[in-house]
Amino acid sequence: MYFAHRIFITSLCLFYDFFRPFPVCSNRKTRNEMSLAFERILAPAPGYPAQPTPAEGSEPRLNVAVVFTSVDATLAALRKAGALASRLSGCITLLVPQIVPYPLPLTSPPVLLDWNERRFRVIAGESPVETRVLLYLCRDRLDTLTAVLSPRSLVVVGGRKRRWWPTMEKRLARKLRRSGHEVIFTETE
Repeated sequence: MYFAHRIFITSLCLFYDFFRPFPVCSNRKTRNEMSLAFERILAPAPGYPAQPTPAEGSEPRLNVAVVFTSVDATLAALRKAGALASRLSGCITLLVPQIVPYPLPLTSPPVLLDWNERRFRVIAGESPVETRVLLYLCRDRLDTLTAVLSPRSLVVVGGRKRRWWPTMEKRLARKLRRSGHEVIFTETE
């Protein structure tokens, strides 16, 4: 009887711990697993004037980071970032965090890198200013973005039009704002 009672009390404690509102501490250390798959610097799209390059010893150029969310949303974000960067003689960095699921090793993503490289070359080719494409193979998108972005970066995120419930893109923009970055959210239809 005592043994059955002890199991019942232990199971009640486990049930109670499961529904606690605060996180339970863990001894396991988390580490940010990511790797840079490729980096390409692309010239402005044809038909746009070339941007003046800053002289040696002058102020560093403004870097506008655009986070890839979806093709349409990223194209809208690139247009917005291109307008900002061209007025301020800056450049654009397209950050592409590609999530690799845990059963696969980090070095072999489910989508071929050559295919992604061609796809992002076409997307970045629409930009009116110099665009650098950085593709990261990672396990967690937000951890990778916070590790890659310099503090107080200017970030443009594109997403679907406002709905009654926050979209994945809107939540990503809010989390980036909380981590100290200046975020511009561009809505698409």
